[in-house]
Amino acid sequence: MPTINATVSPMPQVDARAPGKRTPSRHRLRQIRRYTLVILLALVFLFPLLTMVSTAFKLPSDVFHAPPNLWPREWTLANFAEAFDQIPVWRYLANTLFISGMSVLGTVLACPLVAYALAKVRWRGARPLLIIVLATMMLPPQVTMIPIFLIWNGLGAVGTYLPLIIPAFLGTPFFIFLIRQFLLGVPDELIEAARIDGASEFRTYATIVLPIARPAIITAAIFQFMWAWTDFLNPLIYLNDASTYTLSIGLYSFFGQNTVAWGPLMAACVLFTLPALLLFLLGQRFFIGGISTGAFK
Repeated sequence: MPTINATVSPMPQVDARAPGKRTPSRHRLRQIRRYTLVILLALVFLFPLLTMVSTAFKLPSDVFHAPPNLWPREWTLANFAEAFDQIPVWRYLANTLFISGMSVLGTVLACPLVAYALAKVRWRGARPLLIIVLATMMLPPQVTMIPIFLIWNGLGAVGTYLPLIIPAFLGTPFFIFLIRQFLLGVPDELIEAARIDGASEFRTYATIVLPIARPAIITAAIFQFMWAWTDFLNPLIYLNDASTYTLSIGLYSFFGQNTVAWGPLMAACVLFTLPALLLFLLGQRFFIGGISTGAFK
């Protein structure tokens, strides 16, 4: 019987280091590099905030100590007491809260209504009005500053809070566009079903659209609060009575002709920053949802 010689070819060896395939160690090394870069960038952006907080608790002799120290050698609360003695912090804080709160109220009332009319209501002038709204975003505020001031001056509103509050009730183009983009992702079937059931346009807007658009509306409210809270130029232009000043204007009281009271100034800045920071942390979940305007798509 003839013998059959069968040759078995060896199994091909797979190179674990073949190009295009990452070993676990290389993948872990890449992750470590990315996390290290993110941490370093975070420290760079947090450094001014840490400097402000640490300076608020430093003694005057510690502020320009050589070599400089990030943390105080001796912690003190005297800067906060001096800040309260130098400016009426509570009055300025109440004025700023009033202006910011009314601005947020105006934004929440006006912007979603205009955005709904541009996104979900079919009418002939929607497209031209949207173009006009977007065009106003391209104008620098320095261009319209003097004409707007002349208008308010002619109305006798200079020296009051009206120029700082009323514009929010007339709608802000950026927030109108933001909420409109969010509403474009709301299914039209929901609105049509409400109309078929006999709901009026305003009831459809109030009971269906507003609850769905809550993340975008809260995002606009947070933005508006921060803009109004940190605004310096407009209160400086329109307010001429020290009792009506906001906290951002009051901070300039710490700048003398030849010196700057850095400790009390940083203490007042800490008090100025805390409300906006707390509001952002509390509304962070809605803020992230509002930025993702394509959530329904």
